[in-house]
Amino acid sequence: MKHFLSLALLTAMCTTAAMAQEPVISTKYTADPAPYVHGDTIYLYTTHDEDDAEGFKMFDWLLYTSTDMVNWTDHGAVASLDNFLWYEGKNGAWAEQVIERNGKWYMYCPIHGHGIGVLVADSPYGPFRDPIGKPLVWQREHWEDIDPTILIDDDGQAYMFWGNPHLYVALLNEDMISLKSDAMRMHGTPEHYQEGPWAWKKDGNYYLAFASTCCPEGLGYAMSQNPLGPYEFKGYLMAPTDRTRGNHPGIINYKGRWYGFGLNYDLKNITIKEHKERRSVGAFPMTYRPDGTIEESPYFKDVKVEQIENFNPYRPRIEAETMAWGYGLKTVKRGIEDLYVTDVDNDEYILLRGVDFGDRKISSLQACCAATVGGKIELHIDAPNGKTIGSVNVKSTGSDDTFRTFTGRISNPRGVHDLYLVFKGAKGRKLMNFDYWCIQ
Repeated sequence: MKHFLSLALLTAMCTTAAMAQEPVISTKYTADPAPYVHGDTIYLYTTHDEDDAEGFKMFDWLLYTSTDMVNWTDHGAVASLDNFLWYEGKNGAWAEQVIERNGKWYMYCPIHGHGIGVLVADSPYGPFRDPIGKPLVWQREHWEDIDPTILIDDDGQAYMFWGNPHLYVALLNEDMISLKSDAMRMHGTPEHYQEGPWAWKKDGNYYLAFASTCCPEGLGYAMSQNPLGPYEFKGYLMAPTDRTRGNHPGIINYKGRWYGFGLNYDLKNITIKEHKERRSVGAFPMTYRPDGTIEESPYFKDVKVEQIENFNPYRPRIEAETMAWGYGLKTVKRGIEDLYVTDVDNDEYILLRGVDFGDRKISSLQACCAATVGGKIELHIDAPNGKTIGSVNVKSTGSDDTFRTFTGRISNPRGVHDLYLVFKGAKGRKLMNFDYWCIQ
């Protein structure tokens, strides 16, 4: 069942978001963040908790991209359990990691109780395929083969770490789909280690972040001078707190800034207070001390992730599923690759942060939509009920899968503003499906 919030409450939530970091994704429940930087783009792979999940109900792996750490584009599911023909189960798409090497993209996927599989693609968007037709690692005597993380060292040697409650490591061959060594249980597992390791290297130091101290779990980290350890616990990236439950780290360096990702239940908690496994990915800035240790970050909702660059609204096509916030909306795939925004109700909105309108002369707003009911898309700046700078009327196209382009008017507010695409129409009705928009 969809939960409805008043425009006043949504406005208050948005004001809060301006001061703190809300979950990165608001249209789906996401967990186990696996960010990867390639070129000028962050590719954020996540697991996916279903909307009706009580416990862990996870079937596929999702992808989101960003170039500013605030506005994210949804690319939908890029792989699922169906990619592994040797697995007959229907649940278990646990915490993956994706890494690029030699022009190929490798996704390491744990399937609880059936080891860790590997997929490969020629593009970060897929399609991914199973190159070996069996698990890459499966220690059948236990169920500890979960949460893989990959580190490619400066000499080209790749390492895979994984495990709960014990920490394991194996060396990978350069092909990234076969093992150079046996699976080895690491001696001296770092203090407070629980699961979900994430490996990286900086200034000659090797780091492992991990979910720590269950339960609740924080984000701990350890350091070593050798990729195979021993690793010494150094503290918390984010301390355990009753404001969350489980956790899973992801760490990147993007455009000279370091960021940590983890998970929380903040999206679920907007309307559902009892515990259910419906998690959300959050992000926070990371700061290193001169000795290589890392300062502890406050909780997600107590920090702000600064937007790295302004959003350009003059792209030929802006996907509707590109947003900083869109609570209440959903996204679904249209065909093999294209997505659209659906489940659109009166007073819901898409928020884009830091939109740079400059001083260009503009007058036309176009929106590609499908609608049985129809409605209106209003463009407001700086708040959902802020100044209106444009609108477009969306008439019925006869069905919710018949898309047409509708044209409206827009005036340039000049400068940089947060932009809200606010939907208006009959209350209690699904107004439209929204594919993309552009301004001229």
